[in-house]
Parts: sequence; structure tokens; C-alpha cells
Amino acid sequence: MVRQVEDAEAVQEALRRRVRADVPGPEAVATVAGFDVAYDTDSDVVAGAVVVLAAPDWTVIASATATGRAAFPYVPGLLSFREMPPLLDAWNNVLPQLTAPPDLLVCDGHGIAHPRRFGLACHLGVTLDLPTIGVAKTPFVGTHTAPGPLRGERTPILLDDEPVGAALRTRDGVREVYLSVGHRTNLDSACRWVLDLCSRYRLPETTRAADHLSRTALAARLRSGSAGDARSAGITDGSR
Repeated sequence: MVRQVEDAEAVQEALRRRVRADVPGPEAVATVAGFDVAYDTDSDVVAGAVVVLAAPDWTVIASATATGRAAFPYVPGLLSFREMPPLLDAWNNVLPQLTAPPDLLVCDGHGIAHPRRFGLACHLGVTLDLPTIGVAKTPFVGTHTAPGPLRGERTPILLDDEPVGAALRTRDGVREVYLSVGHRTNLDSACRWVLDLCSRYRLPETTRAADHLSRTALAARLRSGSAGDARSAGITDGSR
């Protein structure tokens, strides 16, 4: 298990060579998995959640959680090393409920829009070798201009003069989200599927469902007393 910052950065540099960020994404998507992590800032207790939704109405057909203590410090740009263990545990818990892996994975975090081009969505996608998209509530790296006010309008996120993602308007007149490819898809395909998942709200249905489940699992863990001297469920949303 990686525990040092220098080792984690070396792992990112090595694994990013496996990222496929310029290939067509899935033409059809029957099921999508959403991933999210909540953690208590006092105790370092983490709760990972995976929720699988089915088209066309994006109803939940399977879900699972996993809780524990974070094994890596809170370091912006390296949060995947903090969040991957509970997410993979939750993934292994949800797989027996499915007849086949989901067609697409969506995580609350960044993909190649990252200082080393290897955010949480890349780490998750490469590890599971499935098409993966990162959708974040806030930007992390690079620059962008505001997209137009209408749903579907987008502007590129530029890092070192290269496009690494998009600021995407998912609802008319509502603040944009920040999208980047994680693995085995491209930006056009990623934007298409994120818009499909945002039929009612700013954030994808996958993110909303996984966020609710992770917070619920964290609160249950803290109530059980197994979090030691934890005092509050302070949920942190960092730069993944």
C-alpha cells in the first residue's frame, strides 16, 4: 500500500501511460455506476459508495458501501490514494448484485484535468479497465472561460495550452460542472453521457445517488461508535 507522497506521485506518473483518453466512448449505455467518498475530518473515517443506475430513467438497480479509516493523508492531487481503497471495496461488494459490469463509470472528481494528468477518474478507470468519466463540482487545474447559458454549451479547460476537459453547462442558467476523461472514452462522448445523466439537475444522477449513499454510510459508521472519538461528520470535497 502506498503511504508516501513521493511514492504516490511516482505511481501516478507510471500509470498515466495506460490511460486511453482519445478513443470513442461507449455507443450505448444500459447501466452506469456512480462513485463517491465521504469522510469525517476529525477521525479520518471514510465511506465509499457505488451506485448502479439503469437506462433510460436512471433508476438504482444495485448499490454497496464500504467504510474504514483513510490510509493516506489528505494531499490535493493525491486524493485517489485516500479514496480508492473504500471505493474498490464497495465495488467488490456491488459486483455480486450485477450480471455484467456497468457500461460506464462516473466519479465525483477529475480525470486528466490534473497536474500529472492522472486524477481519481483515471486511477479508477485504469484499475477497473472500464470507460470512466470524472465530473467535479469545482475546477482544479487549468483555465477556462464560462460556457454559454444554455444546456449543452461548453468551453475547454486548458492546461499548458492543451485541452484537458470541459466546463459544461448541464442546465439552462445553472453553474457549470467540470468534466474530464478518466479512461477509455473521449471528451465528446463524455459530455454526451453526462448530459444524459443530468436530465433534471446540475449534477449527474450517478453523483447524486452515490453522494447520498456515502454520506448515509458515514453517518451510520459514526453513530455506531466504531469511529473512536469522532465528533462530527464533516464531509470534505477536495481536488481528486
